[in-house]
Amino acid sequence: MLLFVLIGHMPWILLLSLVGLLYLTWLDLREEPVEPMVKLFWGSLVLLTNVLGYVALRVWLVLRRRRDAARRSA
Repeated sequence: MLLFVLIGHMPWILLLSLVGLLYLTWLDLREEPVEPMVKLFWGSLVLLTNVLGYVALRVWLVLRRRRDAARRSA
């Protein structure tokens, strides 16, 4: 969204990529045992920052899953 505000118009390919990223965000978070507010935060971040927000989400999920796996094995 921020990109669209800065450039002043919304090319259809960027709109489709934003919708795709939001769908991928939903797929990644639907089975995660986190509060709904956390899911809303990540959805909002991806909505506002597009690819950078999705990359941050993926990094957070990898770190979270590694930490949970380490706790289970210890």
